[in-house]
Amino acid sequence: MSEEIKKNQPGETGELGGTAPGLYQGQGAFASGGIGGVTDPGASTLGNIPNANFGVTSGPNAVNPSGDAASGILRPEQAQRFIDYVWDATVLAQDGRRVTMRANTMELEKINVGERVIRAAAQAVGNYTNTGATFSKVELTTKKLRLDWEVSAEALEDNVEGAALEDHLVRLMTNAFANDIEDLAINGDGATGDFLSIMPGFIKKHKDNGDSHESVVTVADNAWTPEVMQNIILAMPRKYRALKNNLKFYAGTDAFAGIVKNNGTLADAVAEAFAGRVAGTSANRQAYLDGGAQTFGGARTTRVLGIDVQEVPYYPAGYVDLTFPQNRVWGFQRDIVVNREYVAKKDTIEYTVFVRFGIQWEEEDAIAWADAAADA
Repeated sequence: MSEEIKKNQPGETGELGGTAPGLYQGQGAFASGGIGGVTDPGASTLGNIPNANFGVTSGPNAVNPSGDAASGILRPEQAQRFIDYVWDATVLAQDGRRVTMRANTMELEKINVGERVIRAAAQAVGNYTNTGATFSKVELTTKKLRLDWEVSAEALEDNVEGAALEDHLVRLMTNAFANDIEDLAINGDGATGDFLSIMPGFIKKHKDNGDSHESVVTVADNAWTPEVMQNIILAMPRKYRALKNNLKFYAGTDAFAGIVKNNGTLADAVAEAFAGRVAGTSANRQAYLDGGAQTFGGARTTRVLGIDVQEVPYYPAGYVDLTFPQNRVWGFQRDIVVNREYVAKKDTIEYTVFVRFGIQWEEEDAIAWADAAADA
């Protein structure tokens, strides 16, 4: 990894325009922090003031490469900080099972004891059948992803944030990286375009494998009624419905709005009871809960038929699924590579981030889903 060449470092002669100008007369020298913080020459000797506050390469919030020659691999604590930044910017991943991998592949072990294992016991009869546990494994494989961006030297020199701009850009790029990862994990199909073709997402995986359970629904005017939601629940095998409190619906923004609108809450009963009374207020009516007259809109979670519903903005239109949150497995490989290079001919600083990322279902049999757009 190349380092930016700094010239006219502050010297001791104090002669303006000389080969080694004074401490306050460094010409054209600047330093910036963030990923690839300057380590050689020392940041404290660069710039036109001796106490400039440049980016750090350590500390609880640092996401910088180690600075070792020809190395852009983040230290373990820095890599974990980068991964935390990504998770913080996602919706679905925060609700799933997240693992940090030490290699490109990882095996997740499963155990299943099946259904109806007990039998009647007869007196003085030794007939019996042993029921054994079934062991299996799910393989989580990562895909190498990259993120490239650049910032001009002039932008770093002239902006009001100064050297802090580079740190700011790193945070913005990390958020964009997280959004793209969630989009890819949901909508990836392994075939379409430069982005979605990277890998198949959760929806593509369970639809292609055929082990999940579809509820064929008819949804007119985005009316996700209790009957429609109940049909999705009934599509789930009974052994999973027994753990109903742990199940969760996931819906796109449009479907989520339809679910909230068409599934009554306690406020409906309150509003109906007070409908003919002056004491009734708009806050007790369903229209208010749907977002009407609210400054910041409605909540992003609701509850239907005793099961939580989570809005996922990147979900396809008209798609809803039901599963356990921990059924989705998200994997990040710990060796995150961040390269920072100054390109003299362009007078820019270029960044390249390499990450290995993978997703997998732990148990596709524990998925029930409905696609109103496809069924229409």
